[in-house]
Amino acid sequence: MTDSPMSTDQDAVISVDQFIAARPADVWRTLTEPELVEQWWARGDIRPVVDHEFTVDMPGFGRQPCRVLEVAEPSRFVYTFTTNWTLTWTLSAEGDGTRLFLEHSGFDLDDGRMAAAYERMGPGWRDAVLPRLANLAAEL
Repeated sequence: MTDSPMSTDQDAVISVDQFIAARPADVWRTLTEPELVEQWWARGDIRPVVDHEFTVDMPGFGRQPCRVLEVAEPSRFVYTFTTNWTLTWTLSAEGDGTRLFLEHSGFDLDDGRMAAAYERMGPGWRDAVLPRLANLAAEL
């Protein structure tokens, strides 16, 4: 798995590349079924339907508004996360598993709070959240 922050002027993107020992269909389920998302990340009424609005209940931060922007089952799922960020999930079959790419975009590094969130969230996705997702998908 790799984590490569990219920035252009003020905006920055967290990019994480994770191999998962599970079929793309199972990884897709872990990204789009509310009861599974709750097990690896947070509670929310996520659905892979364009323009579906939902919240993600982040412990310590409360309910965060989200809206689905793009769905291409089982390879691409894009939604807003809070009013500032976008999560882009891209899946591709690789051998007996799936290569999952996450891009978390919309960080304005000139904003102190956003810069601090950027510094915390890269390692959070890479070291904690995506490994939980990978383990869950492999169990399906």
